[in-house]
Amino acid sequence: MTTPPTLWHATTAQPAPRPGLKAGATTDVAIIGGGFLGLSCALHLALAGVSVRVLEARRIGWGASGRNAGFVVPHFSRADPMMIRARLGADAGARLLDLVAQGGDMVFDLARRAGLGAQAEQNGWLQPAHSAAMAQALQVRVRDWQALGRPVEWLDARAMAARSGMKLYYGALRDASGGMINPLAYALGLAQLAEDAGAMLHEETPVTDLTRASDGWTLSTPAGPLHAGRVLLATNAETRGAARPLGRAVLPLTVHQIATTPLDADTVARIAPNREPASDTRTNIFTWRLDADNRLISGGMALVPLGAGTRLPQKIVQRAIRELRLPADITLAHAWHGTAAMTTDALPLLTEIAPGLTGAVGCNGRGVAFTTALGRALAQAMADNGPLPLPTKHPYPIPFRPLARHAPALVLARGLWSDARALRHPPTP
Repeated sequence: MTTPPTLWHATTAQPAPRPGLKAGATTDVAIIGGGFLGLSCALHLALAGVSVRVLEARRIGWGASGRNAGFVVPHFSRADPMMIRARLGADAGARLLDLVAQGGDMVFDLARRAGLGAQAEQNGWLQPAHSAAMAQALQVRVRDWQALGRPVEWLDARAMAARSGMKLYYGALRDASGGMINPLAYALGLAQLAEDAGAMLHEETPVTDLTRASDGWTLSTPAGPLHAGRVLLATNAETRGAARPLGRAVLPLTVHQIATTPLDADTVARIAPNREPASDTRTNIFTWRLDADNRLISGGMALVPLGAGTRLPQKIVQRAIRELRLPADITLAHAWHGTAAMTTDALPLLTEIAPGLTGAVGCNGRGVAFTTALGRALAQAMADNGPLPLPTKHPYPIPFRPLARHAPALVLARGLWSDARALRHPPTP
């Protein structure tokens, strides 16, 4: 499958391909999928002395873990503490909130261990409110997170304007544990840490089938079988081969990303004086961040998917120029897209498909931090042969999935109108 090259793949040195699987191999745990979730789980299993192999159908960082914008956000996009407790109950809700909250600090600790340097910046994350109603909702969310001891604060409209040069926001939630990262460099760093700890990684090794065995599972690959005591599916929205039962339970959302030519120092000082990445509350969400070389990175979704890869990137650039009042000579340098796995309830899906076959998916666009934390939690459960860290659900296929996958575009169409209406009433200076 041909996909547009990302900024990260164009600027990040990659190692030689890892060797494929040799027939007849065995392992305690096999992980299908070499993204953040699979690599974090593999690293922590290896550190616990468990033999583990990661089977990646392509290369490390090929999928969502190397194709996102690199926002490290220790929150869910559509689920706040109150909603999580209401959905899961007090105990399970507390476990999920704890996992979410750990993610930011864990990512940056691992990034330091992997030597990412300037490719990882824990400067905090901003969620600006585009309307008075959203400002009220975010202030409730701030109080909820503060009650849990999290480094979350509310910035008023004036403070948010000083951090962005934009006067349309009513304020913003700020989480000091968030930040931004080169996601491909992070995935490659996790892979190296996992190998250093004793995990075995195999690239260009798709798993075509899974078969129950008397003492575990047999994984079929083009190179031959692999026997594993336990298996983790960490395959995002993929639906081919062994990933099919998990991928059919989520909606794939295509997100387009762009990077501009580097910004000048004065512009950087105006739109990001503290180098904080931001993603606002509009339905047609506006995001912005800088990379280590001060390229502006932003993204968006297509109202009409057909031909969006050609049409949308320039529109995203023009939106960024308009909203952030960028210099006219700023141009598009890189454009790419990736796939986020969306669940119908806005919460991640953890499932025990069969004894010894676990699947996890559905970070709803906030995967960098949460998958890192969930990977460690799953590794602890497997190493101790204990209960899984969150309640499990059956991965029921989404009805009429080929049609349902267009639902985000319908939501976006409706949201464009409500966004425009809200922005006609900016905050009073």
